[in-house]
Amino acid sequence: MVTRTVLTGLTALALAGPAGFLTPLEWGGGPLTVDALPRLVYTAHRGGALEVPENSMSGLVAAFERGTAQVIDVDTRMLRDGTLVVMHDATLDRTTYTRGPVRELTLREWQRVRLRPPTGLPGRWRAERPPTVAEVLDRFGGRVMLMLEAKDPQSLARLGTMIHARGLARSVFVNSNKPWVARRAHHLGLLAQLWRSQAQLRTDRPRDWASFVDVLDVDYKARDADLVRAVNSGIPRVWAHTVTTPRQRDRVLRLGCNGVITDAPGLLSRTPIRDRAKAARTAGRRAAGRRAAAQRGAMPYRAYSTRVSAYSWVSGPTRWSQRWASGPVQSSRATRGSMWAATWPRSWADRSRST
Repeated sequence: MVTRTVLTGLTALALAGPAGFLTPLEWGGGPLTVDALPRLVYTAHRGGALEVPENSMSGLVAAFERGTAQVIDVDTRMLRDGTLVVMHDATLDRTTYTRGPVRELTLREWQRVRLRPPTGLPGRWRAERPPTVAEVLDRFGGRVMLMLEAKDPQSLARLGTMIHARGLARSVFVNSNKPWVARRAHHLGLLAQLWRSQAQLRTDRPRDWASFVDVLDVDYKARDADLVRAVNSGIPRVWAHTVTTPRQRDRVLRLGCNGVITDAPGLLSRTPIRDRAKAARTAGRRAAGRRAAAQRGAMPYRAYSTRVSAYSWVSGPTRWSQRWASGPVQSSRATRGSMWAATWPRSWADRSRST
Protein backbone atom coordinates (compact mmCIF):
# COMPACT_ATOMS: atom_id res chain seq x y z
CA MET A 1 0.00 0.00 0.00
CA VAL A 2 2.83 2.39 0.91
CA THR A 3 4.70 1.55 -2.29
CA ARG A 4 1.62 2.14 -4.38
CA THR A 5 0.99 5.50 -2.71
CA VAL A 6 4.56 6.68 -3.27
CA LEU A 7 4.54 5.63 -6.93
CA THR A 8 1.22 7.35 -7.47
CA GLY A 9 2.59 10.56 -6.00
CA LEU A 10 5.74 10.41 -8.14
CA THR A 11 3.71 9.78 -11.26
CA ALA A 12 1.48 12.76 -10.52
CA LEU A 13 4.54 14.98 -10.08
CA ALA A 14 6.12 13.69 -13.28
CA LEU A 15 2.98 14.28 -15.30
CA ALA A 16 2.25 17.76 -14.00
CA GLY A 17 2.83 19.91 -17.07
CA PRO A 18 2.39 23.55 -18.03
CA ALA A 19 -1.02 25.05 -17.44
CA GLY A 20 -2.13 21.90 -15.68
CA PHE A 21 -2.05 19.67 -18.76
CA LEU A 22 -0.74 16.14 -18.48
CA THR A 23 2.66 15.87 -20.17
CA PRO A 24 4.67 12.84 -21.25
CA LEU A 25 7.42 11.51 -19.01
CA GLU A 26 9.89 11.88 -21.91
CA TRP A 27 9.73 15.67 -21.54
CA GLY A 28 12.02 15.73 -18.53
CA GLY A 29 12.69 19.45 -18.10
CA GLY A 30 10.28 20.46 -20.88
CA PRO A 31 8.82 19.56 -24.26
CA LEU A 32 10.79 18.78 -27.38
CA THR A 33 11.43 22.08 -29.19
CA VAL A 34 12.66 23.40 -32.50
CA ASP A 35 16.16 23.67 -31.04
CA ALA A 36 16.44 19.86 -31.02
CA LEU A 37 15.89 19.46 -34.77
CA PRO A 38 18.78 18.00 -36.78
CA ARG A 39 20.49 19.79 -39.65
CA LEU A 40 18.39 17.90 -42.21
CA VAL A 41 14.70 17.66 -41.32
CA TYR A 42 12.03 15.36 -42.74
CA THR A 43 8.40 16.43 -42.30
CA ALA A 44 5.58 13.91 -42.74
CA HIS A 45 3.10 15.86 -44.88
CA ARG A 46 -0.41 15.19 -43.52
CA GLY A 47 1.26 12.32 -41.67
CA GLY A 48 2.81 10.95 -44.89
CA ALA A 49 -0.13 10.76 -47.28
CA LEU A 50 1.39 8.12 -49.57
CA GLU A 51 1.96 5.79 -46.61
CA VAL A 52 -0.91 6.44 -44.18
CA PRO A 53 -4.45 7.90 -44.37
CA GLU A 54 -3.92 11.65 -44.42
CA ASN A 55 -4.77 13.72 -41.35
CA SER A 56 -6.08 10.68 -39.46
CA MET A 57 -5.20 9.86 -35.87
CA SER A 58 -4.11 6.34 -36.80
CA GLY A 59 -1.93 7.75 -39.58
CA LEU A 60 -0.34 10.32 -37.27
CA VAL A 61 0.32 7.66 -34.64
CA ALA A 62 1.96 5.45 -37.28
CA ALA A 63 4.14 8.33 -38.49
CA PHE A 64 5.21 9.08 -34.93
CA GLU A 65 5.96 5.48 -34.01
CA ARG A 66 7.90 4.77 -37.22
CA GLY A 67 10.21 7.68 -36.44
CA THR A 68 10.95 8.45 -40.11
CA ALA A 69 10.15 12.16 -39.74
CA GLN A 70 11.15 14.74 -37.15
CA VAL A 71 8.08 16.92 -37.83
CA ILE A 72 4.47 15.86 -38.38
CA ASP A 73 2.24 18.12 -40.46
CA VAL A 74 -1.55 18.47 -40.24
CA ASP A 75 -4.08 20.91 -41.67
CA THR A 76 -6.53 22.80 -39.49
CA ARG A 77 -9.98 24.22 -40.15
CA MET A 78 -12.63 25.86 -37.99
CA LEU A 79 -16.16 24.56 -37.46
CA ARG A 80 -19.25 26.71 -37.15
CA ASP A 81 -19.02 26.67 -33.36
CA GLY A 82 -15.35 27.67 -33.35
CA THR A 83 -13.89 24.19 -32.78
CA LEU A 84 -10.61 23.62 -34.59
CA VAL A 85 -10.39 20.30 -36.43
CA VAL A 86 -7.92 18.47 -38.64
CA MET A 87 -8.90 18.54 -42.32
CA HIS A 88 -7.18 19.68 -45.49
CA ASP A 89 -10.07 20.36 -47.85
CA ALA A 90 -12.80 22.94 -47.35
CA THR A 91 -15.35 20.15 -47.93
CA LEU A 92 -15.74 16.61 -46.65
CA ASP A 93 -16.26 15.11 -50.10
CA ARG A 94 -12.81 13.75 -50.96
CA THR A 95 -11.66 12.12 -47.72
CA THR A 96 -14.85 11.09 -45.87
CA TYR A 97 -18.13 9.26 -46.40
CA THR A 98 -19.96 12.57 -45.90
CA ARG A 99 -20.41 15.54 -48.19
CA GLY A 100 -20.62 19.26 -47.61
CA PRO A 101 -18.55 22.17 -46.24
CA VAL A 102 -16.51 21.62 -43.09
CA ARG A 103 -17.36 25.12 -41.91
CA GLU A 104 -21.09 24.33 -41.55
CA LEU A 105 -20.61 21.54 -38.97
CA THR A 106 -20.71 21.72 -35.19
CA LEU A 107 -18.49 19.59 -32.95
CA ARG A 108 -21.34 17.14 -32.31
CA GLU A 109 -21.86 16.72 -36.07
CA TRP A 110 -18.10 16.43 -36.63
CA GLN A 111 -17.94 13.50 -34.26
CA ARG A 112 -20.27 11.55 -36.55
CA VAL A 113 -18.02 12.03 -39.61
CA ARG A 114 -15.89 9.05 -40.67
CA LEU A 115 -12.75 9.18 -42.79
CA ARG A 116 -12.67 6.98 -45.87
CA PRO A 117 -9.29 5.17 -46.14
CA PRO A 118 -7.92 5.68 -49.67
CA THR A 119 -7.31 2.64 -51.82
CA GLY A 120 -3.74 1.75 -52.67
CA LEU A 121 -2.17 2.55 -49.31
CA PRO A 122 0.11 -0.10 -47.83
CA GLY A 123 -1.39 -1.89 -44.84
CA ARG A 124 -4.96 -2.18 -43.64
CA TRP A 125 -6.83 0.88 -42.38
CA ARG A 126 -10.32 1.31 -40.93
CA ALA A 127 -12.78 4.15 -41.15
CA GLU A 128 -12.31 6.45 -38.16
CA ARG A 129 -13.42 9.79 -36.80
CA PRO A 130 -11.18 12.68 -37.90
CA PRO A 131 -9.42 14.28 -34.93
CA THR A 132 -9.71 17.74 -33.47
CA VAL A 133 -6.66 19.99 -33.15
CA ALA A 134 -6.88 19.72 -29.35
CA GLU A 135 -6.62 15.93 -29.59
CA VAL A 136 -3.54 16.18 -31.81
CA LEU A 137 -1.83 18.68 -29.49
CA ASP A 138 -2.61 16.56 -26.43
CA ARG A 139 -1.45 13.34 -28.09
CA PHE A 140 1.77 14.53 -29.73
CA GLY A 141 2.60 17.95 -28.32
CA GLY A 142 6.13 18.02 -26.93
CA ARG A 143 6.91 14.48 -28.13
CA VAL A 144 7.53 15.49 -31.74
CA MET A 145 7.58 18.80 -33.56
CA LEU A 146 4.20 19.60 -35.09
CA MET A 147 3.35 21.70 -38.13
CA LEU A 148 -0.19 23.09 -38.17
CA GLU A 149 -1.38 24.82 -41.32
CA ALA A 150 -4.06 27.37 -40.50
CA LYS A 151 -6.40 27.03 -43.47
CA ASP A 152 -8.73 29.61 -41.89
CA PRO A 153 -6.72 32.75 -41.01
CA GLN A 154 -9.41 33.84 -38.56
CA SER A 155 -8.58 30.79 -36.45
CA LEU A 156 -5.05 32.01 -35.69
CA ALA A 157 -5.79 33.66 -32.36
CA ARG A 158 -7.64 30.60 -31.07
CA LEU A 159 -4.85 28.34 -32.34
CA GLY A 160 -2.25 30.47 -30.61
CA THR A 161 -4.15 30.30 -27.33
CA MET A 162 -4.30 26.50 -27.51
CA ILE A 163 -0.57 26.24 -28.23
CA HIS A 164 0.48 28.64 -25.47
CA ALA A 165 -1.86 27.02 -22.92
CA ARG A 166 -0.01 23.72 -23.40
CA GLY A 167 3.47 25.26 -23.24
CA LEU A 168 4.17 24.37 -26.88
CA ALA A 169 5.14 27.74 -28.36
CA ARG A 170 8.56 26.36 -29.36
CA SER A 171 7.20 22.96 -30.38
CA VAL A 172 4.66 23.86 -33.07
CA PHE A 173 5.11 25.59 -36.42
CA VAL A 174 2.07 27.55 -37.60
CA ASN A 175 1.94 27.51 -41.40
CA SER A 176 0.18 29.74 -43.93
CA ASN A 177 0.50 30.86 -47.55
CA LYS A 178 -0.10 34.48 -46.56
CA PRO A 179 2.83 36.62 -45.35
CA TRP A 180 0.54 38.75 -43.17
CA VAL A 181 -0.66 35.62 -41.34
CA ALA A 182 2.94 34.54 -40.76
CA ARG A 183 3.76 38.00 -39.41
CA ARG A 184 0.79 37.87 -37.06
CA ALA A 185 1.76 34.38 -35.88
CA HIS A 186 5.22 35.76 -35.07
CA HIS A 187 3.70 38.64 -33.10
CA LEU A 188 1.61 36.11 -31.16
CA GLY A 189 4.84 34.43 -30.02
CA LEU A 190 4.48 31.42 -32.32
CA LEU A 191 6.90 29.76 -34.73
CA ALA A 192 5.86 31.20 -38.09
CA GLN A 193 6.04 29.18 -41.29
CA LEU A 194 5.28 30.54 -44.76
CA TRP A 195 4.72 28.32 -47.78
CA ARG A 196 5.02 29.56 -51.35
CA SER A 197 4.11 28.03 -54.69
CA GLN A 198 6.29 27.68 -57.77
CA ALA A 199 4.55 30.66 -59.40
CA GLN A 200 4.78 32.85 -56.29
CA LEU A 201 8.51 32.20 -55.88
CA ARG A 202 9.22 33.72 -59.31
CA THR A 203 8.47 37.21 -57.97
CA ASP A 204 8.90 36.76 -54.20
CA ARG A 205 11.60 38.60 -52.26
CA PRO A 206 12.09 36.20 -49.35
CA ARG A 207 14.64 38.37 -47.59
CA ASP A 208 11.78 40.77 -46.76
CA TRP A 209 10.34 38.06 -44.49
CA ALA A 210 13.54 37.13 -42.65
CA SER A 211 12.60 39.11 -39.54
CA PHE A 212 9.46 37.11 -38.79
CA VAL A 213 9.52 33.77 -40.65
CA ASP A 214 11.09 30.75 -38.95
CA VAL A 215 10.53 28.30 -41.83
CA LEU A 216 10.21 29.20 -45.51
CA ASP A 217 8.33 26.34 -47.17
CA VAL A 218 9.16 26.38 -50.90
CA ASP A 219 7.78 24.44 -53.84
CA TYR A 220 10.35 21.88 -55.00
CA LYS A 221 9.24 22.51 -58.61
CA ALA A 222 10.52 26.09 -58.49
CA ARG A 223 13.42 27.16 -60.69
CA ASP A 224 16.95 26.71 -59.38
CA ALA A 225 17.46 30.47 -59.20
CA ASP A 226 14.27 30.94 -57.15
CA LEU A 227 15.25 28.22 -54.68
CA VAL A 228 18.75 29.64 -54.29
CA ARG A 229 17.26 33.08 -53.65
CA ALA A 230 15.13 31.57 -50.89
CA VAL A 231 18.11 29.74 -49.40
CA ASN A 232 20.11 32.99 -49.36
CA SER A 233 17.30 35.04 -47.81
CA GLY A 234 18.53 34.88 -44.23
CA ILE A 235 15.58 32.72 -43.11
CA PRO A 236 17.15 29.93 -41.01
CA ARG A 237 15.10 27.00 -42.34
CA VAL A 238 14.18 26.55 -45.99
CA TRP A 239 12.23 23.33 -46.54
CA ALA A 240 10.88 22.09 -49.86
CA HIS A 241 7.38 20.69 -50.43
CA THR A 242 5.89 18.32 -51.44
CA VAL A 243 8.75 15.96 -52.21
CA THR A 244 7.89 12.34 -53.03
CA THR A 245 11.01 10.87 -54.67
CA PRO A 246 14.69 10.63 -53.72
CA ARG A 247 15.65 12.48 -56.92
CA GLN A 248 13.48 15.47 -55.99
CA ARG A 249 14.95 15.48 -52.50
CA ASP A 250 18.55 15.29 -53.70
CA ARG A 251 18.06 18.26 -56.04
CA VAL A 252 16.67 20.62 -53.39
CA LEU A 253 19.37 19.59 -50.92
CA ARG A 254 22.09 20.30 -53.49
CA LEU A 255 20.58 23.77 -53.92
CA GLY A 256 20.88 24.40 -50.18
CA CYS A 257 17.51 23.51 -48.64
CA ASN A 258 17.88 22.00 -45.17
CA GLY A 259 14.60 20.10 -44.99
CA VAL A 260 11.93 18.39 -47.07
CA ILE A 261 8.18 18.06 -46.55
CA THR A 262 7.15 14.71 -47.97
CA ASP A 263 4.23 12.36 -48.48
CA ALA A 264 6.70 9.45 -48.34
CA PRO A 265 8.93 9.87 -45.26
CA GLY A 266 9.57 6.13 -45.02
CA LEU A 267 10.85 5.92 -48.58
CA LEU A 268 13.11 8.94 -48.27
CA SER A 269 14.50 7.99 -44.87
CA ARG A 270 15.68 4.60 -46.13
CA THR A 271 17.04 5.86 -49.47
CA PRO A 272 20.59 7.25 -49.25
CA ILE A 273 21.19 10.80 -50.40
CA ARG A 274 23.29 10.98 -53.56
CA ASP A 275 26.32 13.26 -53.23
CA ARG A 276 25.58 13.52 -49.52
CA ALA A 277 28.98 15.01 -48.76
CA LYS A 278 28.50 17.66 -51.45
CA ALA A 279 25.02 18.49 -50.17
CA ALA A 280 26.37 18.75 -46.62
CA ARG A 281 29.18 21.09 -47.74
CA THR A 282 26.71 23.24 -49.64
CA ALA A 283 24.35 23.41 -46.66
CA GLY A 284 27.26 24.23 -44.34
CA ARG A 285 28.54 27.04 -46.56
CA ARG A 286 25.11 28.58 -46.92
CA ALA A 287 24.40 28.26 -43.18
CA ALA A 288 27.67 30.09 -42.51
CA GLY A 289 26.65 32.74 -45.03
CA ARG A 290 23.28 33.20 -43.36
CA ARG A 291 24.92 33.58 -39.95
CA ALA A 292 27.41 36.13 -41.28
CA ALA A 293 24.64 38.06 -43.03
CA ALA A 294 22.58 38.12 -39.84
CA GLN A 295 25.55 39.52 -37.92
CA ARG A 296 26.20 42.34 -40.38
CA GLY A 297 22.51 42.93 -41.16
CA ALA A 298 22.95 42.51 -44.90
CA MET A 299 21.79 40.16 -47.62
CA PRO A 300 24.03 37.06 -47.79
CA TYR A 301 26.69 37.08 -50.49
CA ARG A 302 25.76 34.55 -53.14
CA ALA A 303 29.12 33.34 -54.30
CA TYR A 304 31.73 31.28 -52.49
CA SER A 305 34.79 32.87 -54.09
CA THR A 306 36.14 36.34 -54.77
CA ARG A 307 36.29 35.39 -58.44
CA VAL A 308 32.68 35.26 -59.59
CA SER A 309 31.40 34.62 -63.07
CA ALA A 310 28.56 36.74 -64.44
CA TYR A 311 26.35 33.67 -64.62
CA SER A 312 26.84 32.74 -60.97
CA TRP A 313 25.95 36.30 -59.87
CA VAL A 314 22.76 36.47 -61.95
CA SER A 315 21.19 33.11 -61.25
CA GLY A 316 22.99 31.81 -58.17
CA PRO A 317 25.50 28.98 -57.69
CA THR A 318 25.10 25.85 -59.74
CA ARG A 319 27.21 22.82 -60.42
CA TRP A 320 29.16 24.54 -63.19
CA SER A 321 29.23 28.12 -61.94
CA GLN A 322 30.73 26.95 -58.64
CA ARG A 323 33.57 25.29 -60.53
CA TRP A 324 34.11 28.41 -62.62
CA ALA A 325 34.17 30.61 -59.50
CA SER A 326 36.58 28.37 -57.62
CA GLY A 327 39.16 27.91 -60.37
CA PRO A 328 39.96 26.47 -63.77
CA VAL A 329 37.90 23.55 -65.01
CA GLN A 330 40.04 20.48 -65.62
CA SER A 331 38.67 18.67 -68.62
CA SER A 332 39.93 17.30 -71.89
CA ARG A 333 38.08 20.04 -73.75
CA ALA A 334 39.68 22.69 -71.55
CA THR A 335 43.16 21.35 -72.25
CA ARG A 336 42.51 21.37 -75.99
CA GLY A 337 40.95 24.83 -76.12
CA SER A 338 39.60 27.68 -74.15
CA MET A 339 38.42 27.18 -70.56
CA TRP A 340 35.59 29.57 -71.39
CA ALA A 341 34.41 27.31 -74.20
CA ALA A 342 34.56 24.32 -71.84
CA THR A 343 32.41 25.85 -69.13
CA TRP A 344 30.05 28.54 -70.38
CA PRO A 345 27.96 26.53 -72.88
CA ARG A 346 27.65 23.65 -70.44
CA SER A 347 26.42 25.92 -67.64
CA TRP A 348 23.70 27.45 -69.79
CA ALA A 349 22.59 24.04 -71.03
CA ASP A 350 22.46 22.84 -67.44
CA ARG A 351 20.46 25.94 -66.51
CA SER A 352 17.85 25.28 -69.20
CA ARG A 353 17.38 21.71 -68.06
CA SER A 354 17.01 22.67 -64.39
CA THR A 355 14.37 25.31 -64.97
